[in-house]
Amino acid sequence: MPKSLYLALLVLFSTVAFGQTLSLKGKVIDQTTKLPIESATVYLTSVKDSTIIDYTITNKMGTFSFKIKKIDKPVALKVSYISYQDFKEEMTSLVNDKDFGAIELKEATNQLDEVVVKAEIPPIRIKKDTLEFNAASFKVGADANVEALLKQLPGVEITPEGKITVNGQEVNNILVNGKPFFGKDGKIATQNLPAELIDKVQVVDTKTKAEEISGEASGSQEKTINLTIQEEKNKGFFGKVVAGTGSDKRYESSLLLNYFKGERKVSVLASSNNINSIGFSMDEVFDNMGGGRNSSVFYNDDGSFGINNMSFGGSRGITRSNLVGVNYQDKWMKKIDQSGSYYFSNAETENTSRTDRINLLPEGKTFTNSNGLSRSGSNGHTLDMDFEIAIDSLNTIYINPNFQKTKNYNKSSRNQVTVNEASDELNSSTNDDYSENDFTTFGTEASYSKQFLKKNRGMSINFESEFQRRDNFLNTNSATLFTDTTPDDIRNQNQWDKTNNDFVKLEVRFGEPIADSLRLSLTSEVTYRNIKNSLTTFDFDGVDYNDFNDLQSNETSSKATTFFPSTGLILGKNKTNGRINIGPEFVTFDARSNYLGVTTNRNKNYVFPRIKGYISHRMGKSKSIYSFYDFGVQLPQANQVLPVENLSNPLSTFVGNDALKPTQRHNLYFSFNDYDYQSRSGYYIYSGFNLSQDAVVSSTVFDTNFKATTTYQNVDVVYNSYFGVNWNKSFKKEKRTLRYGAGINFNYDANKGLTNAVEFESKGLQINPRVNLTWSIDELITIAPSYRYTLNTTNYKNYIIDNAQNFVHNAKLEITSYVPKKFVIGSDFGYNYNSNIADGYKKDFYLWNVSLGYNFFKDQFLAKVKVYDLLDQNQNATRTITPTAIIDSENTVLRRYVMFSLTCKLEKFGGKKKAEGGIFITD
Repeated sequence: MPKSLYLALLVLFSTVAFGQTLSLKGKVIDQTTKLPIESATVYLTSVKDSTIIDYTITNKMGTFSFKIKKIDKPVALKVSYISYQDFKEEMTSLVNDKDFGAIELKEATNQLDEVVVKAEIPPIRIKKDTLEFNAASFKVGADANVEALLKQLPGVEITPEGKITVNGQEVNNILVNGKPFFGKDGKIATQNLPAELIDKVQVVDTKTKAEEISGEASGSQEKTINLTIQEEKNKGFFGKVVAGTGSDKRYESSLLLNYFKGERKVSVLASSNNINSIGFSMDEVFDNMGGGRNSSVFYNDDGSFGINNMSFGGSRGITRSNLVGVNYQDKWMKKIDQSGSYYFSNAETENTSRTDRINLLPEGKTFTNSNGLSRSGSNGHTLDMDFEIAIDSLNTIYINPNFQKTKNYNKSSRNQVTVNEASDELNSSTNDDYSENDFTTFGTEASYSKQFLKKNRGMSINFESEFQRRDNFLNTNSATLFTDTTPDDIRNQNQWDKTNNDFVKLEVRFGEPIADSLRLSLTSEVTYRNIKNSLTTFDFDGVDYNDFNDLQSNETSSKATTFFPSTGLILGKNKTNGRINIGPEFVTFDARSNYLGVTTNRNKNYVFPRIKGYISHRMGKSKSIYSFYDFGVQLPQANQVLPVENLSNPLSTFVGNDALKPTQRHNLYFSFNDYDYQSRSGYYIYSGFNLSQDAVVSSTVFDTNFKATTTYQNVDVVYNSYFGVNWNKSFKKEKRTLRYGAGINFNYDANKGLTNAVEFESKGLQINPRVNLTWSIDELITIAPSYRYTLNTTNYKNYIIDNAQNFVHNAKLEITSYVPKKFVIGSDFGYNYNSNIADGYKKDFYLWNVSLGYNFFKDQFLAKVKVYDLLDQNQNATRTITPTAIIDSENTVLRRYVMFSLTCKLEKFGGKKKAEGGIFITD
């Protein structure tokens, strides 16, 4: 471990000294019933300025306790719970332990139109299905963004990849005042909106639009965060402009402007950079710098980053990206909630790669080494609109049309050699390719919900559609050479590949109450998918590309229609929600091909049982369990069942198998979470199991030159399972905060396939333990070390090897300092080690990023200098273990550069003013 990490840990634990403490305790009860009140907020404030010193939440017995340092100034203990009058007790000081005994709360009896004087809002409130944080109660640094605020909230965790969880449940939807802000993924909102703008952070269960407008309970285990803007700042203008230039011709620039006026909100954004950044971040330390917080993983699984499903490059290569977008929200005629956004995106990526691959065969191994150079680019337009129309109190319509059009190109060259275990060459190839891709999609999601006068009787009609058009063009010049008498494969040709993919789904649901908390559910669901593909190839004839290649040309199509009528039950109790639907699923599958003048038709009809359901139960305010099960059928693709030879790759031929059966899939998930706001600690457990019967797998035969012919077969069973436990705890004493956590995840899967007509089996296990710690003093310093270990091991049956294994160490230390005044200093140090990687690849490296910022002119301007990869060691070397290969690869990454930037913050708000003493007057 680096000495700097040891030093930081020593400083951390030597400075966590909270001084002499005393204990406060008591019990909160209902004045009338004398019953305990669970989840009441108990907090201690300064009488002078109402600053919150500490807080806690009562447990199911109504009791509370917390320890604080001695206080020699007037303080007040306050208790707040929804629908009750607040309790307050002032004390001139707190120098001894104190038992407040039974604190009785009176029910609130305010009448309509009565003027109510409210004291400051408690830091946390737990309502029936909403967890609400008062943003003003959680201190963040000057110029902090919403993401920095979320990190301060108890139970909220943000991974290095940007994934947000609340009490262990993943957040998949972030709204601003109840509406999307440049997409529901919320990254622009969390990284750009200033924390000082936010009034409340509300956490609720994520609902589909049909569940939302019909009032049904959520069937998801995921969460939605809604950020509400302070009333006095909901009318105004704010924004940020950043411009920077650096060494090695690096540059960055971004602009974000927002205008809010009640229901109307207009936002404009633009960015341009060549540092692998999305271009928008209010992070006060590294803002737009790609990987600035030492993140080794970007947002998407393929190594790219993006917003709203738009990809902008990633860890593979260096990307220059540009983006312009506008977001508009409003309410029309008091009945139509509208929001929409438009983006234009442009990106260009350059990458140099090399790969060493060990190909695993039942009787031996082969080795493939390749080197590549690529340059790719894209231009895209995305339009997304939302309309929610409240016809009356019983009828609601929701319409969400969306449109996307992108044009991509890729120019690449590659050379590759494959040898056997004796190092004898089997084949070699070179490729120079240029491709263009035009992709257009138009989709609509629509819902109509009707509630009847009879309680819990309701009906909804839900419609989904998506129409995709993809046109691919490929010009390839390739030479594949074989060492024996097999003829070499030399190609100079053009290919046109066109695909139409249309999908429509209609669902009608009717609910009839059986009892107060139980409803009968009658559902009818119809889906239709039609896929058409045509591949046309012309070889170069010496003058032009006029020689039609019938072996590499074909037409395929498939139509799949499903009808799923089901009967079910909906359970909607105070603490328990659930739904189950059971019925037959009727499937019609038609596939057709035209290849070498032969037309083939494959028509199949199936009837399968279909079951899907979930159950969610709250065990008090802090504990809950969730589980769902889904059984259904997945049809094979047209190319997997039709006798069409795909000869696009000279070294790999694919052909379908008419005898394939559909795959029956079981999916089971379970989670349990418990976060105790009184002790500020919590944990969650999750597990899942996915099993496929008659799974479709590849069956590959290699000839003596390692040229592959692949078809598809069914195997009896393959499965994947996972299990994880995560725990975190926090302490807060005045301005000092200590948060730490630990977790471990397990993934275990069993896969099968056939190689050279021999069935093999691979069983893979991944173990991923991690620990993290954050220690901070408000507006002074934050120190955050973390460590993650990943072990991958795979056992093989009927293979030349029995086991393949590797492990990865990843240690990080992030330090942020706000001293001296006006300065912001950041240091992010990371160490990565990858075992068992092939010779010629560096196993470990250090990544150290530093920054120094200075605020001036009333903090409206921020001058900053940043150094990325100070030690000039960054790299991208990875090992991947699959059922059939061990792959080591390396790609181009950003290396050391210096960036000088200037940020200008714009802000002008109007509206209501806050009265003296933090008191709000409302009516």
